[in-house]
Amino acid sequence: MIRYEDLMTRVRGSRTIGAPPVLSRWAWLADGLLALSLTVATLVGNMNRSYVELRPDLAGSKTRVPGQLPTPPAPPYVPGAPEGPRPVPAVEHVLPPVEAWELAAAVLTALPLVLRRRFPLAVYWLVMVATVVLHLGDAADDATRVTFASGLVAAYSAAMYSPHRKAVVASLLAGALLYAVFPLVPAVDTDLVPVLVLLPLALASHGVHLWRQRERVLREEQEAALRRAVEAERSRIARELHDVVTHNVSMMTIQAGAARTVLATSPDLAREAMLAVEAAGRTAMSELRHVMGLLTMAADGPDPAADVALAPQPGLDRLTELTDRVRSSGVPVEVAVRGVPVELPAGVDLAAYRVVQEALTNAVRHAAGARVSVTVAYGSDRLCVEVSDTGGRRLRTAEPGGGHGLLGLRERLSVYGGTLDAGSRPQGGYRVRAVIPWEVP
Repeated sequence: MIRYEDLMTRVRGSRTIGAPPVLSRWAWLADGLLALSLTVATLVGNMNRSYVELRPDLAGSKTRVPGQLPTPPAPPYVPGAPEGPRPVPAVEHVLPPVEAWELAAAVLTALPLVLRRRFPLAVYWLVMVATVVLHLGDAADDATRVTFASGLVAAYSAAMYSPHRKAVVASLLAGALLYAVFPLVPAVDTDLVPVLVLLPLALASHGVHLWRQRERVLREEQEAALRRAVEAERSRIARELHDVVTHNVSMMTIQAGAARTVLATSPDLAREAMLAVEAAGRTAMSELRHVMGLLTMAADGPDPAADVALAPQPGLDRLTELTDRVRSSGVPVEVAVRGVPVELPAGVDLAAYRVVQEALTNAVRHAAGARVSVTVAYGSDRLCVEVSDTGGRRLRTAEPGGGHGLLGLRERLSVYGGTLDAGSRPQGGYRVRAVIPWEVP
């Protein structure tokens, strides 16, 4: 199967710039009328089973050819009058009656053109095969002229609408070979030569216009996709910076407030609180350098980790360090790990860490005096992280976050097919629960 897909990919070749636009009702109506008109013209032309052939070589011959029409008498001779053109003998040919398979082939030479923009290459080959089959029998000259026009339309449609370049080029070359081997080109009068020259030029100019239009649409789509990607990247950077800064700044705010409270009565406790503020500040700066280093990393440039001493992205292996920082701010935290810990994908590991970090930050800011419990459960195919608190008084110095942290967590988890449930507990307090599958769906 893989070899077959490889072969088909090579045969089809690379795709064109952009896919053809969605067809409107007017486009379908125009293609339907074109296909119907050519089909009727082919059937009517093929029903004319007799035609007249001029035979100048029979002039002056006394031998009568079967089917030869009587030669009209020459006009009487008038002395001094200019000599007019001499009558040319003509032979009438009568073809056998039309058979059912010829009618079916005549229909298939034009009716598939109704799908010429939807399946251009398939329609082209169906028209070509039907044309060859029709001319294996006794096709009338009138039908040959119409099938030639249908072939031109099918070839134009394949060249303009098919996304497979190599297959189109090979198909057009094969079609030209079929026209050279089989009598598929009609005999035309000299009066029709300008039409045959101008028609391909008109089709080519229309094709260039359509190609430019599709290129412009593709360029606009690419610009819109680029804008969406830039907006998504901005949102991702904002979420990452929020996760990095909010937790440490919240710890610094709580510790600074505690130091200010006990500064006059317990200098030793105030000193410990300020040391915790310093440690949280260093941690925040380290993680900020890490994030900014990743954002400025060039694909072919030097590794920024060598200059800013970047640490690996945090994961659940740093859960103890995270909870110790929260305990140092005076919030009791209990940690429980259920199941057998396994090595998680980097993205899932980071997302789980950010869930715990955001939930602990919210507990510190909005539930002073509460006890917090963190549960990490390793399931057979998913990871469950739950952070709950018993509730407490709201700090006056805490500023509402507007829920942007939880919104960012939901967007982060949705990338990995995870879900986030956050809300008040019936017995009081608040709970944040995240479920993340092992693999990205």
